Amino acid sequence: MLRVGSTVLGVSDVRRAVEFWGRAIGYVPRDKEIDETWVVLVPADGVGQNISLMRSDTPVQERPRVHLDLYASEPDREIDRLIELGASRVDWPDYPPNADFTVLADTEGNRFCVIDKSA
Repeated sequence: MLRVGSTVLGVSDVRRAVEFWGRAIGYVPRDKEIDETWVVLVPADGVGQNISLMRSDTPVQERPRVHLDLYASEPDREIDRLIELGASRVDWPDYPPNADFTVLADTEGNRFCVIDKSA
């Protein structure tokens, strides 16, 4: 049987990405030393999937085939907090009517969505 162990994000600056994602979702590096090319982030509370950050020279995809969905019961507050941490809004032309998500980019340009789970 297989299970998802980690989602891997390509980044140009591993340390900057560790700082952003650590503060954004409360994850911490699994290992004491941060490698400049690879780090596995784990939930500080031990609950949830790992996120790995891999140094990559590949350009950011404007329409990535894989991305993170972050669920929020107070999405507007979380979006403001993420922007304060360095995320940015993405001008997404394909929002459906009554969209329950907002597209953002992390400090590396990787797209992710904040999903409104308040209902």
